Amino acid sequence: MIRIDGSGIEIDAEIVADGLGLDPAVLHQHMREGRVTSRCERGVGEDEGRWRLTFFSGNRRLRLVVDAAGRIEQRSMIDFGDRMLPDSMRRSAA
Repeated sequence: MIRIDGSGIEIDAEIVADGLGLDPAVLHQHMREGRVTSRCERGVGEDEGRWRLTFFSGNRRLRLVVDAAGRIEQRSMIDFGDRMLPDSMRRSAA
């Protein structure tokens, strides 16, 4: 369902769509339109070998922490209700 190798990370669209409350076909369209965005962070130190994958859609944020084999260790979804996520939450910290 989640594949990690030297060329990148590949995740099954159903995992992301389910976490964001979207149909997989809608997920692909929203990604093409830039309405669904993502961030990928590699663990360092005691988190070495883990990845944090974060997906944003409207007022929802899905976060997955996966190990090097692609197994999901943690999963969380936050729905911010009527408030849209600010762009600053979608960007990597500098």
